Amino acid sequence: MKALITRKLGMSSLIGDEGKIVPLTLLSVESNIVVGKRTLDIDGYDAVIIGAGNKKKLRKPQAGFLKNSESNASIIKEFRNIDSDTMNIGDKLNANVFNLGDKVSVTGTSKGKGWAGTIKRHNFHRGRKTHGGRSYRRVGSIGSMYPQHIFKGKKMPGRMGHVKVTTQGLHIGYIDIENNTIGVVGSVPGPNKGIVIVKEMK
Repeated sequence: MKALITRKLGMSSLIGDEGKIVPLTLLSVESNIVVGKRTLDIDGYDAVIIGAGNKKKLRKPQAGFLKNSESNASIIKEFRNIDSDTMNIGDKLNANVFNLGDKVSVTGTSKGKGWAGTIKRHNFHRGRKTHGGRSYRRVGSIGSMYPQHIFKGKKMPGRMGHVKVTTQGLHIGYIDIENNTIGVVGSVPGPNKGIVIVKEMK
């Protein structure tokens, strides 16, 4: 499996082979570097730890962990199902990790919408606006008797957005090795400048 830590640049487009406009989301590949490994003998599983970004001042535990890789990574993620035998601590990863047409999944934090009611947040229907109707955008009944409390997970007003979202089934449609940028066909969750994890799908 291939994986990268990227930062969302924004939307663009590209003209495909059939003359159709293909929507692209451009992702900047920040200095990805292998900062650690997990092995089956020591940790019980195989994984590769990748760092990205550049932090000016690290805390002592982070500085100690990143000492061998000589990196000041501000974002650290662990990826399983990667062939760790072919990677060593300190190896740098660029946009050429992926190939055109690779099927990928992208994970990011969705845009925060603030406090929202049930109509906007959960697609509830509004109440009737005819004679006798007083509940236009209210929640309605949430349980009137037993068990005298609200069950967890009840769809109610609350904070909308700013959650971890994964979109699957996208593919790589553009690679710019010179600018270290990749383009994913389709939409990617999160605002511009947000962190996006790109992983290959089998």
